[in-house]
Amino acid sequence: MLVVRVTDNLTTNSLFTQKYGSLSKEEAEDNAKRIEDVAFGAANEHYEKEPDGDGSSAVQLYAKECSKLILEALKRGPTIRDEKEVLASDKASALPETVFDISKGVRSFIEVEEAEEILKPLKEPGNSYTKICFSNRSFGLEAARVAEPILASIKDQLKEVDLSDFIAGRPEAEALEVMNIFSSALEGSILKSLNLSNNALGEKGVRAFGALLRSQSCLEELYLMNDGISEEAAEAVCELIPSTEKLKVLQFHNNMTGDKGALAISRVVKCSPLLQDFQCSSTRVGSEGGIALSKALETCIHLKKLDLRDNMFGKEAGVALSKALSKYAGLTEVYLSYLNLEDEGATSIARALKESAPSLEVLDMAGNDITAEAAPIVAACIAEKQHLTKLNLAENELKDEGAIQISKVLEDGHLQLKEVDMSNNSLGRSGARVLAKVAAQKPGFKYLNIDGNFISDEGIDEVNELFEKFPDRLGSFDENDPEGGGDEDEEEAGEGVDDEHELERKLENLEVNKEE
Repeated sequence: MLVVRVTDNLTTNSLFTQKYGSLSKEEAEDNAKRIEDVAFGAANEHYEKEPDGDGSSAVQLYAKECSKLILEALKRGPTIRDEKEVLASDKASALPETVFDISKGVRSFIEVEEAEEILKPLKEPGNSYTKICFSNRSFGLEAARVAEPILASIKDQLKEVDLSDFIAGRPEAEALEVMNIFSSALEGSILKSLNLSNNALGEKGVRAFGALLRSQSCLEELYLMNDGISEEAAEAVCELIPSTEKLKVLQFHNNMTGDKGALAISRVVKCSPLLQDFQCSSTRVGSEGGIALSKALETCIHLKKLDLRDNMFGKEAGVALSKALSKYAGLTEVYLSYLNLEDEGATSIARALKESAPSLEVLDMAGNDITAEAAPIVAACIAEKQHLTKLNLAENELKDEGAIQISKVLEDGHLQLKEVDMSNNSLGRSGARVLAKVAAQKPGFKYLNIDGNFISDEGIDEVNELFEKFPDRLGSFDENDPEGGGDEDEEEAGEGVDDEHELERKLENLEVNKEE
């Protein structure tokens, strides 16, 4: 409603438009949306500082900020549309800068003199920075002391803080002290996003940020990737974060968490009912931890993206995970590769996903020892996912039989499909040819990978011919082994399998039980 009113104020006749000129409707709508966004941000920040108030002062500030920004937009006047880059310059000047980022350029140490110079914009009175990014620059002790009072002076306006990779190459004692300085300076801020990734924190590092973490009750995003999060560090994270009720993104990629650490993380997950994006990949989690995480994830019914790749879950944890997956109506991306699921875990997950996640776009189940026996159930799941853009089933044992069954369901619909990876699946000529034929006919298809199989030279020629008009959409065959036995299997299955008509008949007669 406010955007409509602001648009009217910028386009209709009034004392102000008579004095400064009015804007076109298109330009006015663009300005109105940005004006409302900035005004709401200011009002919301005001309200969060007075949580016991009735909101009336925040509403007054909302209106006041809008009025001020409307006047500023009119004073700037209409944009001359035939000038190149005018839209970009208009957007740049329309609103104050909100992101302060020193991460660009070569990764390097930052010392006292440079810190004083580079942080000057943060000292300017009335600056509007709500996000800071200090990533890729390593702060020493003296540089941290320069930053300390500056950060303390703007902490109340900050919403996003990125301190990833900001102590690289520093001795442990110095790094911990730098973390303590930054933590104390930012303590009490009301952040929505905090990124502490790539700092080799360990338990000591997590506790060095204790003051900052304890003061956060409105976090929506927390990133702790590649931080050496051990069992003890995971316990510290669980202990130090007072509330995760608003948490939407939680990422723990590439840590040494293990089963015991996963138990601590599962307690955080269980208390995060609004979680939409959870990543706990490459964290050395086995069956016990996988089952605990899976049970905790049952409470996260709003999940949209789940990434558990490269752990040692096993089939029991896969079965447990399937119960959580059955609850995700809004899931769009699921990454479950290299979890040792085997057929039992994979089929449990496929059954669950078949009945949930109607808008699934990415399905990644590579490296799970899935055989052709599980293919009908996996195929039945894929048949229901008409929004699928990426399918990764690499490094399994689907063979020609499984590839043909999956190709059959991909043949109908799946118009948004762009990428399929069926490499290292012991495919022979028939499986490769059928899959390639389906992929080549998809509009907008981008990439097919069937390398690392046992496709004969004749089969490769046939696949290349199918992709003759767009060879860039077909992966290489550098790791293919034509003597690996794939075509021998075909011969054993029946002499007619190499005949195109016989292959088509086999494909047409193949039934995928959608009721599995």
